[in-house]
Amino acid sequence: MKISLIGIGMDGIHTLTKEAEIAIQESEILVGAERMLAPFQNSGKQLLTAYKSQEIADFLHKSDKASASVLLSGDVGFYSGAEKLRSLLNEHELHIYSGIASPVYFADKIGIPWENMKFISLHGTENNIVIHIRQNPYCFFLLGGEMSAEKLCQRLCEYGMKQIKIHIGERLGYPEERILSGTAEDFQNLSANYLSVLIAENPDFCRNMPFLIPESDFYDDSVPEHVPVTKAEIRHFAVSSLEIEKNHICWDIGSGTGSVSVGMAYHCPDGKVYALDKNSSACQLTKLNAHRFGCDNIQIFQGTAPETLAEFPAPDRVFIGGSSGNLREIFEIIRQKNPSAKIAVTAVTLETLEDAVHVFMDFGTEPDITQISITRTRKAGNYTMLNAQNPVFLIWGLLS
Repeated sequence: MKISLIGIGMDGIHTLTKEAEIAIQESEILVGAERMLAPFQNSGKQLLTAYKSQEIADFLHKSDKASASVLLSGDVGFYSGAEKLRSLLNEHELHIYSGIASPVYFADKIGIPWENMKFISLHGTENNIVIHIRQNPYCFFLLGGEMSAEKLCQRLCEYGMKQIKIHIGERLGYPEERILSGTAEDFQNLSANYLSVLIAENPDFCRNMPFLIPESDFYDDSVPEHVPVTKAEIRHFAVSSLEIEKNHICWDIGSGTGSVSVGMAYHCPDGKVYALDKNSSACQLTKLNAHRFGCDNIQIFQGTAPETLAEFPAPDRVFIGGSSGNLREIFEIIRQKNPSAKIAVTAVTLETLEDAVHVFMDFGTEPDITQISITRTRKAGNYTMLNAQNPVFLIWGLLS
């Protein structure tokens, strides 16, 4: 069978390309969701209302017709079912026809260039929001499912970003199309249509990775109890040693103020950081700092390790800043969940260093060890004095 996978643009007829229109005319069967087939109800062709890839493939495999078109919203290369259909229908003669994707259509409507946008799908799936807006000048969100336009704006307000410029497009390409522009604060209580997209503008986005955030920035007067914070230079070296990728799942055990959690979160905007501390003040500070630095990909847990770690998903990367003497047990649960995880441990005493090295070796890994000594300067009258910090050992390696 000759099968065409066609991006129909916004409304299924007015935004079709000419070659897509011809392919539809020449097809005996049209397949797609109800709203995509609506313009073709009187075409005289066989119609199948379906959107699940396997159901579509099974139907076409059994058909005795010579040609069919599968109609897909927007463009076949933008969060489309075309990718799965390619593999399911690869025994047939496949033809691909591009359509106008929703970010292209919407960005042109509101006069914003789209080549520098970050594209995030929230269509029936979970994803991070604030961290992407924090890191990019423009973010396009494909909405649908649990995360609506108003919920997205509520999260921005929760993270102190209520003045972010927001554009919302409802039912693009249809007669009842509606476009709204304002701030996140303006749209907290909006009742937006299910078929909506959203663009967030952030002219104050992070133009570089904030590696050396001062320790003082992680404290807050609302938490008077002292909570340990990892020195900026140590934090930078530790996070760098883990080689975190954008979609990684990370654990921060003994999160303290959450300074390492924030560093990890900036490196995995498409992933998650699970921060654990047994101290309630530390968890409070970690939460404050997740909001302060726009990291909605950090989840905070109060509890002990390894017991609480049983609730966490398998990690790709783990930082251990405090183990309460349970390092071996922590390694064991990490290995159970992901035997290929990469782990970094900090030690300020020789005993902890020795223990960490032995645990790594017992788990079949000869770790890298670096002793980091930092000396800062301070003014003493007209003189500049050297102010040495306590040396810290960093021990890291892959479990396998």
